[in-house]
Amino acid sequence: MAGVTDRPYRKLCRQFGAGLAVSEMISSNDQLRDSEKTRRRTNHEGEASPVSVQIAGADPAMMAETARYNEERGAELIDINMGCPAKKVCNRAAGSALLRDEPLVGRILDAVVKAVSVPVTLKIRTGWDTGYRNAVSVARLAESAGIQMIAVHGRTRACGFSGSAEYDTIAEVKSQVRIPVIANGDIRTPEDARDVLRKTAADGVMIGRAAQGRPWLFRQIEHFLVSGLHLTAPPVEAVKAIVVGHVEELYSLYGRVAGVKFARKHIAWYSQGWQGGDAFRRLFNQLDTCEEQQDAIEAFFRALASDVPQAAHQGETVLA
Repeated sequence: MAGVTDRPYRKLCRQFGAGLAVSEMISSNDQLRDSEKTRRRTNHEGEASPVSVQIAGADPAMMAETARYNEERGAELIDINMGCPAKKVCNRAAGSALLRDEPLVGRILDAVVKAVSVPVTLKIRTGWDTGYRNAVSVARLAESAGIQMIAVHGRTRACGFSGSAEYDTIAEVKSQVRIPVIANGDIRTPEDARDVLRKTAADGVMIGRAAQGRPWLFRQIEHFLVSGLHLTAPPVEAVKAIVVGHVEELYSLYGRVAGVKFARKHIAWYSQGWQGGDAFRRLFNQLDTCEEQQDAIEAFFRALASDVPQAAHQGETVLA
């Protein structure tokens, strides 16, 4: 979720019911520490507590130092990434590539836990490939090292994001450790969340791609799990206010040039399923200024508001 879960997006997710929103991945490479990207990712101004910062790397000492650095800058939780399947991460023996080397996993976990006074959490996959699912043994290592919570994505590194997530391994992890276990992977609807919780006995669920363009999904899931009822999707005017506020935060964080580029991908997600969304995305991707983007958003939602019966998101349950 690097490039997606920046501060404006995290604030939205928390606003709409997410119990925790983890930062974009921060490299443990100290040569990158003074880069503009890292400075931006370690700025948590206005974020709700607890502030969770995700770090990645393969050297125990560097990971420990990065954890300390982020604690000094406001991190209230340190999350270790051993789940990212991206080639540029795995090629550096980080992310989910670490699952092939359990002794190194143990050294990293020990070093980071000892380096900070805040809780440390861990994100993993079920293993390196379908022939080597070792999430249970890694979870035991994590518990022994003092990790406070573990999130498990129901795919191996080799799977990437293809195929379907499997939850049997997550259920086995939950049965073998006493620390909280969070289930992740292919949870797109309130019913998915309910079914995964039942199947795994996990303590919670983690949502990634499904919330892109609909951060209100967290509130809908929470409401459904508590009441068994579907929460009404936001009306057109409410979605407009969310989108307008989001892009303005992007312009503020990234500047008026880069902010335009970041806004494009979020608008692509927001506009999926709306009447005229395809044409709007094509237009929006050609706009080069904040003013042009803001005018286009205004025109798009004005058209939607005038044709409300056709404006509902496809695939979402809307209650009158």
